[in-house]
Amino acid sequence: MNQRFDTILKSGTVVNQDGEAIRDIGISNGRIAAIGGLGQASAAETIDCKGLHILPGVIDTQVHFREPGLTQKEDLETGSRSAVMGGVTAVFEMPNTDPLTVTEATFSDKIKRAHHRMHCDFAFFIGGTRDNVADLPELERAPGCAGVKVFIGSSTGALLVEDDESLRRIFAVIKRRAAFHAEDEYRLNERKSLRIEGDPRSHPVWRDETAALMATQRLVNIARESGKRIHVLHISTKQEIDYLRDHKDVASCEATPHHLTLVAPECYERLGTHAQMNPPVRSADHRDRIWYGIEQGIIDVLGSDHAPHTLEEKAKTYPASPSGMTGVQTLVPVMLDHVNAGRLSLARFVDLSSAGPARLYNITTKGRIAAGYDADFTVVDLKRSETITNKWVASKAGWTPYDGMRVTGWPVGTFVRGKRVMWQGELTTPSTGEPVRFLETLTA
Repeated sequence: MNQRFDTILKSGTVVNQDGEAIRDIGISNGRIAAIGGLGQASAAETIDCKGLHILPGVIDTQVHFREPGLTQKEDLETGSRSAVMGGVTAVFEMPNTDPLTVTEATFSDKIKRAHHRMHCDFAFFIGGTRDNVADLPELERAPGCAGVKVFIGSSTGALLVEDDESLRRIFAVIKRRAAFHAEDEYRLNERKSLRIEGDPRSHPVWRDETAALMATQRLVNIARESGKRIHVLHISTKQEIDYLRDHKDVASCEATPHHLTLVAPECYERLGTHAQMNPPVRSADHRDRIWYGIEQGIIDVLGSDHAPHTLEEKAKTYPASPSGMTGVQTLVPVMLDHVNAGRLSLARFVDLSSAGPARLYNITTKGRIAAGYDADFTVVDLKRSETITNKWVASKAGWTPYDGMRVTGWPVGTFVRGKRVMWQGELTTPSTGEPVRFLETLTA
């Protein structure tokens, strides 16, 4: 029988749950219909992927796209364009916008803004505050919601829940795994005098490893006594790696490319405030221990923590300069360069960037190349060497801390639910982004 598909990806090296092999993929109605030798099949479009690797679509579970209210830095369209240009097929976006994403009205507004305007699929976190605790059980189950996000240390925006009593109130009502920015606000306030004007090298001195570890320990203790699950974002310290290794029953955690790639003090001396992030990039011993966390399986997922600011804002004198850098577009090439350097396997990269997010957040029909799943693919050329440049970055911010960095391994195609959105550096399909579906938000 001559099978007929909408699209066939031909002769690519498919990276799947059973390893790597040269296979064809047949796509029908936005879903994966068949995997294997499809030489006798026909399709409206056949795309030659010989010499390329086809990965499950990369899911970036931490981005800040700044809309509404801060759109001089980024918006949902430009942020998602940057995502698909870098091979990312879905993003989870954070609630520290203006107004904050903390009510049904502000959440629904984001969904409406994103629908068929974002180039990739999307989910939004709902911010957890002292004032919306009673609403969180309903809000966290809204279609398109990635869960609750809480800042227990202040960063960009006004979301902050620093005290244990308020955290316990939030834990008492939620059911899904909640995500946390874990820096101890009390310690940050005590140490503000350690900031040196004009010297971003003092950033990790002020926001030290103890502030991160204290917050993570507090979260684990409250989660354990509440019987709830937590996700600690952007791990930056060796102490947190060693601590979380013994608490994986309640705590998952994320690593970022910048904490795996940049190192202090060199990055601050070279990049100035462009290397300024919360939590900070730290010394080599911390970076190396985060790599140990990757190797040992302690780290569950990668997230870019794409947090753009304009060049004018970043040019302010430290500490008046805002913390944050672009990252969604560079996640895949920077991590593929680490793959080529032997720091992690391609299979581990796939686990961290697609299978891991699907497992952690109970995403439905994404995260694997499997029949019946969404036809989301990140197509990469592992041998292609390119230089990352500010000009390549599609973010409205228009800059990257990796400007001038030569990498081996490059995203050449982005498929979202069967549509070829990016191919060889060009946008090829109008934006058709839809909400990511979660097992815990499905409605009858």
